[in-house]
Amino acid sequence: MAEKGAEESAKASPSSAEKLLPRHKQDLDYWKRNAARLRTRNLGTGLLIGAFVVGMFSYTILSVKQERVLEELDDEARVRIMRVPPTGTNS
Repeated sequence: MAEKGAEESAKASPSSAEKLLPRHKQDLDYWKRNAARLRTRNLGTGLLIGAFVVGMFSYTILSVKQERVLEELDDEARVRIMRVPPTGTNS
């Protein structure tokens, strides 16, 4: 008799996997319905991050180019100063 009672109680109470099955089905249905919207959001986010990276890279390259131009101007100014004959005020 004790064995019958244990078997019946085991059949009556669902296991943890059986308890999670309806929730899993709900989650699966949710993802099936919203997959396109989620994909669109992911694409938009990826494009936004990519645009930020390209912009930051372009800005950095432009800044370095400007520094080189300024260095070239400084070099030209040094050459011009060296060519001027020394006088009492600039010696």
